Amino acid sequence: MIDVLVVIPVYNHGQTLRQVAEQALDIFTDVLVVDDGSTDGGIETLVGLPVRLVQHDTNRGKGQAILTAAEEARRLGKTHLITLDADGQHFPSDIPAFLAAIQEDPRAVVVGARDFSGENIPGASVFGRRFSNFWLRVQTGVCLSDVQCGFRAYPLAIFSAVTLNERRFAFEVEVLVRSAWAGYPLKDVDIHVHYPKPDERISHFRALRDNVEISLLNTRLTARSFLPVPHRRYTEDETGRVSPVHPIKSLRLLLEKNETPWQLALAAGLGMLLGTLPLIGLHCLAIVFVLGYFRLSKIMGLAVSQLCIPPFVPALCVEAGYYLRHGQFLTDISMQTLGYEALERIWEYVLGTLVLGPAFGLLTGVVVYGLARIVRSRLSRDRAEESLP
Repeated sequence: MIDVLVVIPVYNHGQTLRQVAEQALDIFTDVLVVDDGSTDGGIETLVGLPVRLVQHDTNRGKGQAILTAAEEARRLGKTHLITLDADGQHFPSDIPAFLAAIQEDPRAVVVGARDFSGENIPGASVFGRRFSNFWLRVQTGVCLSDVQCGFRAYPLAIFSAVTLNERRFAFEVEVLVRSAWAGYPLKDVDIHVHYPKPDERISHFRALRDNVEISLLNTRLTARSFLPVPHRRYTEDETGRVSPVHPIKSLRLLLEKNETPWQLALAAGLGMLLGTLPLIGLHCLAIVFVLGYFRLSKIMGLAVSQLCIPPFVPALCVEAGYYLRHGQFLTDISMQTLGYEALERIWEYVLGTLVLGPAFGLLTGVVVYGLARIVRSRLSRDRAEESLP
């Protein structure tokens, strides 16, 4: 059974807090205000409203306010949070859109997609949204319209399943990335947004400190996404690892994680292509970036690329390049050909990769696709047998 708590984190938004709370109560009866150490007396404006209230003695950050709300929601037996800002930017009338999304997929983190076609939209917000959307896709392969929007719905289970280190504005980026890694779907819903004129706007975003914290967080998350180590998912434990030495076991593991033969074939083909290209010292970085961007299996791409480790594939590329230049293969392996003519060999290596890279990638993709189809059929048969009484 789904049971939702609407949460309004607040820090010194006394001018708008009561209006936001009243509008939220008009839509939903169970509203919690988390006062994050406000000093403007705004909490006093809530007198007479049937809202729940939790207070921090000092300002601890928006992320901590949401975690405090999650603790209170657990105590109340709730299953989900819907958070919206106290500054009047969000319209509580959009709450039903989140409720509908929760009903459709209770496991999803639902994020509001702000309509930026109105007036007084800050340029920094437009840039920040594009910046954060890009890095979320690199780190998780998931596309969202508005990573920075604070109008969201969270399943409470997330806060037990993932480890969150950020406590201020960077929290809202970290929780999306780690939720996606843990296997929670990320979805968005269209919402309205109101930005007052610049001289009327109240914001506690500290341009230098908060941007530095977000940049450092993105650096750490991106670095973690580069590691060829599977993320622990909230519904299952890792039971094996992928390597080209055990292809059938690896394919079975990945297919059990809802990868399709076509997706695995494309990931393997791209991994082989990028592994063949002369990206000296940058192969892993390129594979993780490209496959992450297209939401393909980075583990598969990195595993297959290990077949390109010198000397075999580079030697074939040199031979192919030499043949293209001279019409014959290089058979004289000596100090002259590999030492004094090293620059010539490098040029032939680059030329050969442009020919063999696509060929190796296509061949690898075809082989992986065929094996994946076979393994998937075996998995289906095994599951059917297990379901029999």
